[in-house]
Amino acid sequence: MPAPKPYHRLGPLVPNRFIPPKGQKKVYLPNFTLTLLRTPFAPPNYATFIVPLDSNKFDIKDYLYRLYGVQVLSVRSYVQQAKVRMDKPGARLPKRNRWFRPRATKRMTIEMPASAPFVYPPPPDDFKPWDKETHEKATKERDAEQESIGPEARRKPRGDGKTLREQAEELLSGKKVWRPGWVDWDVTGRGRGDVGAQVEI
Repeated sequence: MPAPKPYHRLGPLVPNRFIPPKGQKKVYLPNFTLTLLRTPFAPPNYATFIVPLDSNKFDIKDYLYRLYGVQVLSVRSYVQQAKVRMDKPGARLPKRNRWFRPRATKRMTIEMPASAPFVYPPPPDDFKPWDKETHEKATKERDAEQESIGPEARRKPRGDGKTLREQAEELLSGKKVWRPGWVDWDVTGRGRGDVGAQVEI
């Protein structure tokens, strides 16, 4: 009976965390984009990107290393669902009770070596070349319009007039005297002022 072969204890296989495996798919003109987000509260060796929904951790690890030479230690990803809105985007007149959820976004946060941190450039002090003030006003008006036609609009108080409580307090305190609304209007133009009078143009 032959003698048993000596047992050699092998150490655990530790892959190189810095160099990702080279992919076999050749991409000459990529049809996707990676958007780098500003994360001021994250450590300098972390960066967050908006990536396509069909991309995975190996793709971004191989992409950053082969194109920019960035060594990636770990990747964390999550899919952020968009808010439900009224009708589809771009509709001229949004229809009620027709809900639409925009496409979700996928974000990935990578960890880089502490020896090679990345510091995002500081924001500019003057935003006039980008017309930021007009953009913020348009955004507020759009959000207010979406809230006014949403399902919760009836439960929220209107901000363009006085509430019933305020009007009742003014009448009880004597600051305002109640009078019917038809007294202030005369559609014929022969009573109070020229309200409703016919004017030649």
